[in-house]
Amino acid sequence: MKTVKIAISGKSGCGNTTVSRMIAEKLGLCFINFTFRTLAKERNLSLDEVLGLAARDDSWDREVDRRQVELAGKEKGCVLGSRLAIWMLPEAGLKVYLTATPETRAARIVKREGGDLKEVAAFTAERDRQDRERYLRIYNIDNDDYSLANLVIDTDTLEPSGIVSLIIDELERLRLLDES
Repeated sequence: MKTVKIAISGKSGCGNTTVSRMIAEKLGLCFINFTFRTLAKERNLSLDEVLGLAARDDSWDREVDRRQVELAGKEKGCVLGSRLAIWMLPEAGLKVYLTATPETRAARIVKREGGDLKEVAAFTAERDRQDRERYLRIYNIDNDDYSLANLVIDTDTLEPSGIVSLIIDELERLRLLDES
């Protein structure tokens, strides 16, 4: 079992969950992706309901972040994929931030979840704004400043397998895959 911890962050539609899952599978690591969607499902609420509650009550963010860090802490090696993973998992051997244009992100979300492209783009832009505001208020984290990432990948023109290859190459370059 590998002992490397990898943190992968990105805004909705950047490929964060897909790439994190693929990396975990390829390396035989535990995949951790505890999000508002997970919490909504657990509590039998819609994502919109949870987002509305989180906008008024910081305990929702703290719960999601506490749970994902707790899960990662139980593992010798893992891939933590979340919006704040690179900030929340300081012990990660590799911190990756995925980017994409708002247009690409909205198109991917529509492909994944359905809906009207303009409405999804507007919802995503508003969610980005609210997320940034909350992260600054709660943690003093500006998720538009991902300079602490070891690797930043623009995913606009890349397939998930290409992104995975770039991450594996970086892990090899850093000699993080030599651990066992």
